[in-house]
Amino acid sequence: MQHRSFRLLLVATVSGFAGYVLLMPVLPLWAVAGGAGEVAAGATNAVFMLVTVLTQLGMPWLLKRIDHRIAFALGTVLIGLPTPLYALSSELWLLLGVSCLRGVGFGLLTVTGAALVAELVPAAQRGRAAGLYGLSIGLPNVLFLPAGVWLTQTIGFGPLFWIAGALPVAATAAALGMSRVRAKTVERSGTSAFPLALLPSWTVMTTAAIAAGGLTAFLPLAVAGSVAPAALLAFGAATMLGRWAAGQLGDRLGHSRVLVPAVLLAALGTGLLAVAAWGAAPVSLVGAAAFGAGFGAVQNITLIVMFERTASGVASTAWNIAYDAGQGLGSIGFGALVTLSGYPVTFAVAAILIAVGTPLAASHRRRG
Repeated sequence: MQHRSFRLLLVATVSGFAGYVLLMPVLPLWAVAGGAGEVAAGATNAVFMLVTVLTQLGMPWLLKRIDHRIAFALGTVLIGLPTPLYALSSELWLLLGVSCLRGVGFGLLTVTGAALVAELVPAAQRGRAAGLYGLSIGLPNVLFLPAGVWLTQTIGFGPLFWIAGALPVAATAAALGMSRVRAKTVERSGTSAFPLALLPSWTVMTTAAIAAGGLTAFLPLAVAGSVAPAALLAFGAATMLGRWAAGQLGDRLGHSRVLVPAVLLAALGTGLLAVAAWGAAPVSLVGAAAFGAGFGAVQNITLIVMFERTASGVASTAWNIAYDAGQGLGSIGFGALVTLSGYPVTFAVAAILIAVGTPLAASHRRRG
């Protein structure tokens, strides 16, 4: 393992993701403060994710042509530099325009980071490295997902936008300090097309990500008072621990065997959030933790299974599209459902959507 480069990757990932996570629950609040409704508020995150996914579609082509560390550094710059522009106005056109720029950066960051995990470590150490990479993504969720809402209430939106912009830009130095990864090592085998063998994992990951996108965007609006930041903290911590624990259990029991319990736990947690939105706000702590643990496990297992079934660049692109497209669909989809039926029904629908993916998760167990 190229220890120094891999450590720099972890540091850059923490800082880069921090700028993204801080604003996930904040931008809808900023849009609502400017007079937008729930659908428009959800669109701030949805457009960000749409542009992220469109960028990710071109990543296998791009990574064949430029140094990975340059692609990663360009991603951190594009996530961070435009962010303070949010402070100029809460008008929707400005929010969506800045989100488009940041979405390009996030698309570069996510695919390149996951591909570097496979490129910087030997195959025999890939599982452990993926677990550490998952922790570097999970840590910002633990620290900054609830902090974004709290900081908004404490220092205001403007200073928070500057902080969220500075953190990814600071990651650029670490990214440029990594070893060069030449284009010829990007794909050693396989095809650049989307293999059908990835479809079950991709679908399971997407449905879980839809619920996660809705939770991060609308839990602060669905659960009143100081419970929302605590629930977001529980969600972030449980996601990180769930991702790590799934890697440990998967190495011992087989990754496919852990997927069905993970999906069911995520569905249960989302169902509890429906109860919390109905009026039992403290239940949101348990629901967010249960959903986070299941969601984290689903992330780890589906990524490893995809790496087993195709080349690293294709697997990284497919997995990140599932994650980010799901987040975007959850943000805007929750907004539409909330407008039609309210928060409790919306979270209940999300729980059913996750549970429907159980047969697909079970199909991996039959194979593995």
